[in-house]
Formats: sequence, C-alpha cells, structure tokens
Amino acid sequence: MPDSALLDQLTVIVVTYNSAHCIEGLTPALSGLRHVMVVDNASEDGTTEAVAARLPHAVILHNDRNLGFGAANNRALREVTTPYALLLNPDCLPTPAALSQLLEAAAQLPDAAIVAPHLTNRDGKPEVNYRWPYSHWDSQGPGATGPCCVGFICGAVMLFNMEVMREIGFFDETFFLYYEDEDLCQRAFMAKKPMTILPAIRVTHLSRGSTRGPRRLRAEFYRGYHHVQSKLIFTGKHAGPQAASRLRWKTMALAVIALPLRLLLPQPRHVARLLGRIEGLRKYIPPFRQAP
Repeated sequence: MPDSALLDQLTVIVVTYNSAHCIEGLTPALSGLRHVMVVDNASEDGTTEAVAARLPHAVILHNDRNLGFGAANNRALREVTTPYALLLNPDCLPTPAALSQLLEAAAQLPDAAIVAPHLTNRDGKPEVNYRWPYSHWDSQGPGATGPCCVGFICGAVMLFNMEVMREIGFFDETFFLYYEDEDLCQRAFMAKKPMTILPAIRVTHLSRGSTRGPRRLRAEFYRGYHHVQSKLIFTGKHAGPQAASRLRWKTMALAVIALPLRLLLPQPRHVARLLGRIEGLRKYIPPFRQAP
C-alpha cells in the first residue's frame, strides 16, 4: 500500500505538448497525489481541458508558446516546495507503488541528486535508460541487476532530490529539445553528485508517444532539426567549439550522402526528419553564452 505521508513529499511535473491522448494513462498514478504540476507548451488539442477534467487538483501552468522541454520543466521546478520532484514524460505509465518505491529508495540515498527506475517498452522489454557519460568511456557489458551509480539517466522519468539539484542547477535553456537531460547529468557527474538507477522498479515508457498533432511530417522535420542542433550545442559546451564544428561538417556530409537514398526509397517521416537535420546543420549558430 503506497505511503500517503511519503507521497506528500513529492511533486510530480509533467510537460505536455499536444498530449491529450496521454492524460487518461497518467490518471491512475497521479489522481491520489497532493502535488501535481502540468506545464503545457501551448497545446492545440485540448490537453489542458483533459488535465482539468481528469486531474482537477493539478496546477496547470499555461505557456503562450512552446518553450521546449527544459525551460518548461524549469518553470515548474522553481515553484516546487516539496523535498522531491519527479519529472515524468506524459507517455510514461508509473504505478502508485513505483512512486512510493522510488521515494523510499531516495530517502535511503540522501546524497543522490537523481534516482530513477528502469524503463520498459509497451511489451515489457527493458529500455536502456542509463549509462556512463560518453565523455569518459563507452558503457559495455550486461545491464544492472541492483541499485547502481551511473553517469546518465534518461529524462523520461527522473526523481530529483531538490536540495542537491538546487546546488547543481536545473536545465540549461539553451537546449530547446533533446540533450538537455544529457547536459544536466554531465554537470551532476562532474560535480560528483550520485545518480542511481534502480532496476527493480519498472515504469512503462511508450517511447515517442507524448505528442500527436495533425502535422505529423512537420513534427518529424523539427525532430530532426532540434536533435542535431542540440547535439552540436552539447558538443560545443562540453568538448569545445572546434569539436562542434568538426561534428557539424561530418554530419552534414553524411546527411547529404543519405538524402538521395531516402528519396529513392521514400518513407515520408524519414525524409522529413533528414531534411530537418540538414536544415538544423545549415542554420546552426554557436550560442554566444552557455547557461550553467
């Protein structure tokens, strides 16, 4: 039975963008919690109405435009007053028991900045949502079988120890989408703050299911655009501008070589994503200032 007093120490933060189809799946886990915040990035599909109907106790923060993942989370994180905050993608399906188990583990790991469950896909098969930082070494070998310190945890489900995370800082808003979790974990790793994966706790992740909209190809275009831009920003920030420049031109060459094959064997979403990648590479301008 979930410990209600323990759950009262938790604020769950969900960032939505055209995510109305996800709200029903979140309801069983979130309906019994006191502290739920939904940050909506100007959805056009009735997401906030769905939240108000199914989770009437949730605080809804409305953005008048899409701020991106990190900036939207930061808006909520700045208002959190509980000891812990759970960042939860709308396409994840936690159980009340999993939330309690995460909090119980976090209480036993007071120095840990982040703890997280093992993610599984819709078929129950494990996803690899943790590893060591690429800047140090490539992760190899079998997966963790017990609690394990790691150097990266996927941002789909992250339990923050707010006291520790305020020392590190929240998301760098230079990243609009993608790599903001990588950057956050890199900073925690360099600050020698533990991040712990808990394989015994499982949460289903319906990967890439958080957003739907009428303009699917446009969404794929911007997926490719933002992914490559964020990868370059991350590389420039942590490996230097010359490394980012080399990566840019290498990636551009590979994308241009791949384009004719994509056009000859067209799958519209893959073509749209590749064109977005090329446009993101073409328009990339190194940020003048990187946020901490």
